[in-house]
Amino acid sequence: MTTPAPYPIGTAGVPWGSAEVAAWLTKQTRHRSYEKDVLSVVDALRSHFDVVEYGRLDYAPNSYPLVAIKSRQWRDDLPCMLVTGGVHGYETSGVHGALRFAQQHASDYAGRINLVVAPCISPWAYERIHRWNPHAVDPNRSFREGSPAQESAALLRLVADWRDRVLMHIDLHETTDTDESEFRPALAARDGVAYEPDEVPDGFYLVDDSEKPQPAFQQAVIAAVAKVTHIAPADRNGQIIGSPVVAPGVIEYPLRKLGLCAGITPARYTTTTEVYPDSPKTSPEQCIAAQVAAVCAAIDFALAHA
Repeated sequence: MTTPAPYPIGTAGVPWGSAEVAAWLTKQTRHRSYEKDVLSVVDALRSHFDVVEYGRLDYAPNSYPLVAIKSRQWRDDLPCMLVTGGVHGYETSGVHGALRFAQQHASDYAGRINLVVAPCISPWAYERIHRWNPHAVDPNRSFREGSPAQESAALLRLVADWRDRVLMHIDLHETTDTDESEFRPALAARDGVAYEPDEVPDGFYLVDDSEKPQPAFQQAVIAAVAKVTHIAPADRNGQIIGSPVVAPGVIEYPLRKLGLCAGITPARYTTTTEVYPDSPKTSPEQCIAAQVAAVCAAIDFALAHA
């Protein structure tokens, strides 16, 4: 029998209430600056792109503008491509991969696509290097009508007018050692269930949509990333994080059913990236480069098969 991992907040087997959430919140510390790391980079792109403030998070005493980079020459006859990062604020290369792509490659697609890049969906969590928002809610299980997460609701409002025209959506994530040392034990404690340890995959992998899989698209992204960093192998059970590996470096989830970010549009081509920054085989810079390679490959494939 698996016993709950000890966690310093709450009572084993009992879901958290408001007191436990408040106790958890007092332990969250600001480690970095959203304004310095994200907003300043976005501001420098204003000469080439439109910058849209699509919402604001008011988490006293902090307030965070939510920003997206958008093609200046938006045309109704062009396919829409959506890039999102930082749904989980602690997943650093997702944020900086989205920004790096916007800085170095987005202009290459001018006149060919309508592009939207939302680089940091969860700025409060980015600053605190955390997975949840201050209400202990995971935004990446909350992309649905009546969302309990302001971060998720704001992104849904951003895409509402053009969601049905999105051809490709790539959502940039990481899987880290803290998934097992902190975040999954915290989740088990929050929900009052037993924590069951799992392996952290060593390498890059993708999550396809099990309800409308696109295996050729996923493999095109994997092939591009393999030139930058290593692809995660299956574990001894032929799985990655408890899901069967359907192709090298690819698993599947029902994205919309689970309320995941990559399921917010009916796009033909969708994927969630996962890279492992704690691996001795890679570096933070390689992880960012892998995210950029994934975005470019995803857009290129979607354009070629539109």
